[in-house]
Amino acid sequence: MPRTGFAFHEHCMWHDAGPCSIFDAPGEFVQPAAAAEHPETKRRLRNLLEMSGLIDELVLLKGEPASEEDLLRFHTSAYLDRLAGMSERGFGDAGECAPLRKDSYTIARRSTGQAMIAMQAVLSGRCDNAYALCRPPGHHAERDRGRGFCLLGNIPVAIMAMMAHHPLRRVAVIDWDVHHGNGTQQAFWERDDVLAISLHHDNNYPQDSGHLSERGEGAGFGYTLNVPLPAGSGIGAYLAALDEVVIPALTRYRPELIVVACGFDASAMDPLGCMLLNSGAYATMTQKLLSAAERLCSGRLVMVHEGGYSEGYVPFCGHAVIQTLAASQTEAYDPMDAEIARWGQQTLQQHQQPWIDRAAALVEDIR
Repeated sequence: MPRTGFAFHEHCMWHDAGPCSIFDAPGEFVQPAAAAEHPETKRRLRNLLEMSGLIDELVLLKGEPASEEDLLRFHTSAYLDRLAGMSERGFGDAGECAPLRKDSYTIARRSTGQAMIAMQAVLSGRCDNAYALCRPPGHHAERDRGRGFCLLGNIPVAIMAMMAHHPLRRVAVIDWDVHHGNGTQQAFWERDDVLAISLHHDNNYPQDSGHLSERGEGAGFGYTLNVPLPAGSGIGAYLAALDEVVIPALTRYRPELIVVACGFDASAMDPLGCMLLNSGAYATMTQKLLSAAERLCSGRLVMVHEGGYSEGYVPFCGHAVIQTLAASQTEAYDPMDAEIARWGQQTLQQHQQPWIDRAAALVEDIR
């Protein structure tokens, strides 16, 4: 049985994202509403692990807040100062749809720390693989601003810190959040020691971001690989994208560590996405990456939680992923799994294949 780490800290659930839902802010004809990015989608996942008993099979990890030294590997000092100031005042917006309240900077550093401890546990051999339940998320955060509910780049900061402290030369990041991983792309745009792959809804968020033509620059050309998918892509499309693009790219690159930006907003129940995945699809995708990791990098696979806004359904998707990582028989029955699988358009559709083919053609440039 693999030793699967689970990084979580209740402090991360205390981040107050303000009233940012599907709109930037309430006012005029926009009635106030609860935040789209709120703690219950994550806390309920942790609670489901306890209710099923799966949490008892995991190696529990609790990371310290990321240091300023590590944050500066990616973010600018001016941005960190601004973030700290707004957090101390008790209100502000770190950028585009990235509101924050009192102590949010400290909590965001704690979130980054969960990604760091998960990677550290795997690289040190304490765990075979790991899942970091981070909040706030991080894959939209850019060098000098927050975006899309994200304040700090959890994955970029953690990878850069690991590379500074471990003999780690090649890392692959697969982002299957329904939104483009623009922050991770920016972090490694000119580098060939990190392969950044993003599967996402074409031109959703951020708009005009994540196109096939975005491939990196300089030494990093070819090591940014975007796989934009049309709206309504289901289980067949996502599994084909993994089989025909992601796995071949990993095989060519041969990373020493695989990191997944694990968003669950491509699920069929998500209010901010329009894809059709069920919890079983996430389990299958996880198994495919586990098999690749075992073949390429001694099983070293770390999942870092990103988006996912269905309070009721995220827990089942997350449980399926963590159960697969742990090779556990401890299940949490998903009452929607089979029904979603029977929905129309779940097989790979004729109009979806060209999107995957165009991305697959770019894999040849990876060395």
